[in-house]
Amino acid sequence: MRPFLSASLYASGAAALVLLCAAAPAGAAEADRDFTIKDPRITESSGLAASRAHPGIYWTHNDQDAPLIYGVDSRTGETVATLTMKGVGTPRDMEAVSVGPDGDIYVGDIGDNRDGTWDHVWIYRFPEPKTLKDQTVQARQYDVKYADGPRNAEALMVHPKTGRVYIASKNENSGGLYAGPERLSTAGTNVFRRVDDVPWVTDGAFSPDGGKLVLRGYFSARSYAWQDGRLGDDGEPVGAPFQGQAESVTYTRDGSALMFGSEGKNSRVVRVEVEVERARPPGSGGGQATAPTPGPSRSGPPGAADGDSGGFGLGIVVLGLATALVIGGKRLLRRG
Repeated sequence: MRPFLSASLYASGAAALVLLCAAAPAGAAEADRDFTIKDPRITESSGLAASRAHPGIYWTHNDQDAPLIYGVDSRTGETVATLTMKGVGTPRDMEAVSVGPDGDIYVGDIGDNRDGTWDHVWIYRFPEPKTLKDQTVQARQYDVKYADGPRNAEALMVHPKTGRVYIASKNENSGGLYAGPERLSTAGTNVFRRVDDVPWVTDGAFSPDGGKLVLRGYFSARSYAWQDGRLGDDGEPVGAPFQGQAESVTYTRDGSALMFGSEGKNSRVVRVEVEVERARPPGSGGGQATAPTPGPSRSGPPGAADGDSGGFGLGIVVLGLATALVIGGKRLLRRG
């Protein structure tokens, strides 16, 4: 009787573990992994922002004069929503997109290929749609000027806690980080004031907890501590991928990774894991957990599913347990 019971348990346990082994990696890799933007209309993806309302969806737009925003599913690379902004003028040079703490989408029409000859630029804002479908959205348009004169810029970031909007200008020598007013207004001009110096920047993103600001350029990226509305340190290098025209970056919705995008047809969005410092136990001299810090490179062994290092590791553990059960079960059956 004992061998029979052991064999039954062995068979049931092994079957369950095999099913878990097959299912776990697939589920972990469902969203927020590397993906290719397949929409033939998106040829100059200049901005990227993770949706707050729809897991796995990323908002992007062309560097063009059409008021269109695209929602792309990272699981398939397909466009699942095309948003047409109503209530705004003809965009000149849309370069950035960000989602605020109120769930609104902010679009930065802030590029100036004439090297700072436009006396003002624009920010568009509208609520993130609850339903993913092609639709027209009513947007607000904000006039923006810089306190120290016109600037060319490609990075717009909305702080996830305060809702304050920041712009990083693009300059070969030293760009500037500009802070907008506490609240944007449609009644007059919104003046952005320089609060810090930054390197050559094509995009930026705040971590979901607001403790880090990542700024990227064409060839590199750095992560800065964010303190009192300014850069809190000199920044640490981020393992940004090499891309043909490196244009965009955003954190994943859960802050576990950074997603780097570029321009071009069938452009690739690449996931880079971030390392999270855990909160220290009481009495160890530590306090609360710090914000995620981008790691030096993508994690996961070669051949693992894109962005699926956690699922791959779990699959190895489960496969090992299943193997042990198979071997143990065979031994029990031989004893019987």
